[in-house]
Amino acid sequence: MADKLASYLESLKNCLKIDSAVKDETIREISTHLEDASQELKEGGLNEEEALTLATDKFGSAQLIAQEICEVHNQGSWQDAFFTALPHFLVAMLFASYYWQNTICLLLVLIATTCAVIYGWRHNQPLWLFPWLGYYLLPVMVTGILLIYLPQGWTWLAALVYIPLVLFIVAYIVRQTTNRDWLYVVLMLIPILVVFMWLTSSSTGGQFLPSSTQLQANTPWLTLSFFTLAIATIAFVRVKQRWQKAVALLIPASLILLAVTFVNRESIGLGAGSILILSLLILVMPAWIQLKPALR
Repeated sequence: MADKLASYLESLKNCLKIDSAVKDETIREISTHLEDASQELKEGGLNEEEALTLATDKFGSAQLIAQEICEVHNQGSWQDAFFTALPHFLVAMLFASYYWQNTICLLLVLIATTCAVIYGWRHNQPLWLFPWLGYYLLPVMVTGILLIYLPQGWTWLAALVYIPLVLFIVAYIVRQTTNRDWLYVVLMLIPILVVFMWLTSSSTGGQFLPSSTQLQANTPWLTLSFFTLAIATIAFVRVKQRWQKAVALLIPASLILLAVTFVNRESIGLGAGSILILSLLILVMPAWIQLKPALR
């Protein structure tokens, strides 16, 4: 009986494409339900094997049950969608209002982001956490890159201490997120990569950060980019099928890349162009893994 039940549950688990934490809880609930149903049938006169076979047959095929469960759990509520898209809206509003030049406003947004990440990480890492986590990691990564531009003699500090530490932290967080869901990795990385797209394509003279004048000129496009991310995130949370979620992230990312290329077409060199293509590939690969089965 145990082997038959384990085989059925393993088949069901392999068919489930949902958050790993939700998946484990769902499998436990189904296991308890099947054991109870089997026990009732045994009390009715069936032997152990017949009872379990009948219980699983009545419950339904693993593939069909998995599909129904995925449709229920993959669609988040409007509240989930709002909080997941909120950091994108905040950044879009910063650029739209030109408050990105105000140190106090930037500090308040950073504090709010830090509080949201700490709360979400300590409360079972809900879906809405991952975009916030991306923005939380962004200044950490940018600081590491800027350390490279320190005067000679100080660059070793970045190379030997800060950058390896940042890479370790990012790798750990990406691994933890991957264990939950590959699509959550895309959700977390997309704001980081969009920012890097604009920074590398807008900067001149070999500098990583563009000038204030260049940022002001690109402000409407930056606002539109983050507003697009917010709308795409809402769509990601609300759609049911995983391939639809992948499309909801791939299309906006591609449109933003085209916008970046168009706006800065005269200043993009080989290095910046390579970074733009690499950024898109980093976004595409995890989403393509989810999209590919739906295209067969």
